[in-house]
Amino acid sequence: MPRTGRFLDIHRDPHSNELLARGGDSQAHSILQRAGFVAVVRLHETYHRTPTGLSVDDESRLATDAVARLRATEYHVDCAPDFDTDARPASYMPLGSSVAHLAERLRDATTTDEAADALTELTAAHDGILAALEEALTATADFHDGLGQPADPYTARRLRYLADEHLHIIRTDLAHTRNALADRHAPHPCRSTCTGISPPPNANAPPCAPARPAAHAPGPAAPVAAGLRR
Repeated sequence: MPRTGRFLDIHRDPHSNELLARGGDSQAHSILQRAGFVAVVRLHETYHRTPTGLSVDDESRLATDAVARLRATEYHVDCAPDFDTDARPASYMPLGSSVAHLAERLRDATTTDEAADALTELTAAHDGILAALEEALTATADFHDGLGQPADPYTARRLRYLADEHLHIIRTDLAHTRNALADRHAPHPCRSTCTGISPPPNANAPPCAPARPAAHAPGPAAPVAAGLRR
């Protein structure tokens, strides 16, 4: 049975004259966005439209490009004759795929070292993926400030909040998990008594087996109370 997510429809709405794309799965939605369409998220449906302010010719070129990209990745597209094309542009792996590949590495990991290596790509302080995402959010906020659009004055503030608060929490939690995994096979300084696995910080269980209580050295003889006789 064919997958319904492989079918799309790109036509002008007969009532609003908007150029709309409907159907498809999440991959098709990404292709539409890269072609220039804008996502419209409703309660029970997500569809795409062309950006406002385009001429009819520009909309046709955008729709034709979207049809070509979708068919190049084996989607079935029903479209108006004006948008039909035999072009099949080359498709390349998007940048997000390399990030998603880390999830596969984590699922396939059989040792804590392999899992820690994958998490390092996310949490590396200077050039990790989350550090780069933080830079992207901040750069977007700076760009929005430069536009000076009064219609949505809180957008830049929200982006900075995401970068400074939420993303910081995610980086901290993942970095803690990565370090805990890396520590599991690290040599512990108390090799003679260590049980082998150090717990995360602030854990109640001690990292090492409790040491045997040391024998107390005999102290000075207690003084004989006055008046006592043998």
